[in-house]
Amino acid sequence: MKSTLIKAVAIAAFATLATGCASSSQIDEVRSIAEAAQRSADEAKQSAAGAERTASDAKRIAEEAKRSADEANSKIDRAFKTSMQK
Repeated sequence: MKSTLIKAVAIAAFATLATGCASSSQIDEVRSIAEAAQRSADEAKQSAAGAERTASDAKRIAEEAKRSADEANSKIDRAFKTSMQK
């Protein structure tokens, strides 16, 4: 996403410069767009990092739950086998 925004800003800047000399206000506008794109990319990166942490926590919890369920199943199987031998 970040590279797409940066490419769009670069294309806009190039188009502005290609059509003639850029005025100070045009350069400021392009700079403003680039800064907004950077902020948006930074926010997206932070959001993705948070989602990754949440997913990692969920995976850890699921693995613990599976391990606990596997242990319970083993105990039940042993108890069932013991009861069948009597």
